[in-house]
Amino acid sequence: MHVIADLQLHSRFSRAVSPAMTIPNIAQWARSKGIGLVATGDWTHPIWFREIERDLEEMGNGLLRLKTQDVGLKNPFFMLATEVSSIYSQGGKVRRVHTLIWVPTVDSARKISAEMTKRGCNLMSDGRPIVGLSCIHIAELVLSIEPTALIIPAHAWTPWFSVYGSLGGFDSLDEAFGPYAKHIYAVETGLSSNPAMNWRIKELDDRAILSFSDAHSGPKLGREATVFDIPELSYDQIYEAIRTHTHIAYTIEFYPEEGKYHWSGHRACGIRWGPEEIRTKGTTCPVCGKPLTQGVEQRVSQLASRSEADLKIESGIMNYESGGKKTKIFMTRSRFFPNRPPFVMLVPLQEIISECIGSPVGSPKVQGPYSALTDALGGEFNVLLHSTMDEIAKIAGDRIAQGIDKVRRGDLVIDPGYAGVCGVVRLWREGEEKALLDASKEQLSLL
Repeated sequence: MHVIADLQLHSRFSRAVSPAMTIPNIAQWARSKGIGLVATGDWTHPIWFREIERDLEEMGNGLLRLKTQDVGLKNPFFMLATEVSSIYSQGGKVRRVHTLIWVPTVDSARKISAEMTKRGCNLMSDGRPIVGLSCIHIAELVLSIEPTALIIPAHAWTPWFSVYGSLGGFDSLDEAFGPYAKHIYAVETGLSSNPAMNWRIKELDDRAILSFSDAHSGPKLGREATVFDIPELSYDQIYEAIRTHTHIAYTIEFYPEEGKYHWSGHRACGIRWGPEEIRTKGTTCPVCGKPLTQGVEQRVSQLASRSEADLKIESGIMNYESGGKKTKIFMTRSRFFPNRPPFVMLVPLQEIISECIGSPVGSPKVQGPYSALTDALGGEFNVLLHSTMDEIAKIAGDRIAQGIDKVRRGDLVIDPGYAGVCGVVRLWREGEEKALLDASKEQLSLL
């Protein structure tokens, strides 16, 4: 069976998160997206943990479901997932690493939280708590309590808070996790990198490359996701798929250029440099004379053991079958790594509609066709990936169908993000059509 999973998000108890991020609302948005497995998020927070226990029930297979099921609707299942922010010193440097922790039972989550509290972690401070525990200590604590827990470095390349981050991370997983590196079966790409960038890193050759949304609001669910192809839906099956990096059909990717840290630069100085400019001009800001905030693309190149050309990347329409339904999807894969899952690049449906009709993402003019399409065609991902142009046009009009078709073909204009400034994706070029409504302002407030 194929299941679309988004296993990284935050509750309303995390910083800069929508107050509407409750369990029922997360479930509702997962349904509208077509997500079959979604994270609880933030189970280390005591109040949110009580709400998880109040609203969800364990199924006996490592997953949870809503206690109150919406009759007639395809309800998502939940996995106990949280994220912690480790800030500590190691090797004479301050390290800042965000780590995802997934466990199969409420009891394991409760015991891990209790042990973190014993070690001085203030779990009430935030849904994503800042702790003084190192990556090594986190892994030791979690695995000693729950040996089948999954520990996944989150948004692995973000400059400030990630395992490979240029400003707070490490040059390798071995350096970060020490003897527990062998238990790190995957990394999560983050919004500013895609699988192809991660395929350049040799130590990731035997690890899964996962993508999730890190959503801070309901509409952001599924902006990145991982599609599993497993015999049955259970924690054990997800665990094995990740441990063996098999049974992953493909990942759904945000355009990395749209991420806030794709290119290097200085926000205050208005400097944004891509790889070629970095090679020719260096890494010092010409305005203030300080080092530029290193972008993800530059950081990947710094740690890479192979070039982008070595990967023999190819993109095109590929045959795909899901649930007995055959379709064709525009995907990207590597001939150098023929067994690596391919990936598909998408733009969120609300952003496509927003540009097509020239109205803000949150406006009723956008929500109307969005709901009509997702209700009639089986969710946002089905609209973006599988529905025919005729089906879409019949419900939402030719203009929106044309916009979705452009996304499927990768016919876009992208303004890369840098130093905390989100990139902007446009469907139509200047002069060809009205420029895309800049969705980056909304992203900045909800990332």
